[in-house]
Amino acid sequence: MSPAVTRYGHTPLEGLPERVTICEVGPRDGLQNESAVLPVQVKAEFIARLADAGHTVIETTSFVHPKWVPQLADAEELLAAITPRPGVRYQALVPNERGLDRALDLRVRDIAVFGSATETFAQRNLNRTVASSLEMFAPVVARAREAGIAVRGYLSMCFGDPWEGEVPVAQVVHVAVRMMALGCTELSLGDTIGVATPGRVVALLDALADAGIGTGRIAVHFHDTYGQALANTLAALRRGVTTVDASAGGLGGCPYARSATGNLATEDLLWQLEGLGIATGVDLAAMVETSLWMARQLGRPSPSRTVTALAGGGSRDGN
Repeated sequence: MSPAVTRYGHTPLEGLPERVTICEVGPRDGLQNESAVLPVQVKAEFIARLADAGHTVIETTSFVHPKWVPQLADAEELLAAITPRPGVRYQALVPNERGLDRALDLRVRDIAVFGSATETFAQRNLNRTVASSLEMFAPVVARAREAGIAVRGYLSMCFGDPWEGEVPVAQVVHVAVRMMALGCTELSLGDTIGVATPGRVVALLDALADAGIGTGRIAVHFHDTYGQALANTLAALRRGVTTVDASAGGLGGCPYARSATGNLATEDLLWQLEGLGIATGVDLAAMVETSLWMARQLGRPSPSRTVTALAGGGSRDGN
């Protein structure tokens, strides 16, 4: 039984889109940072529940080497266990051509590559320089696009880096332009350690627009380390962004940047968007139920404030 959601009406603000697409990243970006390795059946049910809740874009897994992210070592088994729903895009992260081969074998139709705006994180995450990582992505993107596959480009450390500090806007734009030149169909801007504030978000979006990358091809991916994810999202929406990454129950982080806390919780985002009268097609009550269910699988409460509030302070388990 889904938790009851009392509606308080909505009051629109000028300059915001009528509809927003949520890219649900919980199954990949969320679970990759958990110490527990969940059974593939649990992951498949998680993805099915997200689709049932109305999500049309779900990031499912990653084809990275199991040595680096053991939580996602079951990518082939998981994708084989998913029953695709009409109208739902199931994305997978692909680090290199070997990963692409694995994805193509499973008929994956949406992939993503994961780049960095800073040299230090590129070395720690990919064991490569920024330039060599782009060289590695080039044949992946080219082959995928030739096969008619959409390619999302993730760009991490867009606002701050735990080793390099504040990241200059011009540096982010330089790497972003190069990623999009490879043929990526979408660019997701990552605030990997959650240090962005609304003014910096607007400054980066404006600089990207000046460089020819309009908001129609941009998604935003905020972490909530300092409680700024919703404010940053609103700033991005005001600038024309209509795709927002979020994670069920606020799951996630980054195994290569320990200062990166959880992602923006999907339920917190939905509460804000519904209050603004912005459509998403995702049911809030179903998401709360799903996140309560996942919290039980992980053996800890959900960090989402909306989940906690609607569950009565954690007194309901979502069954």
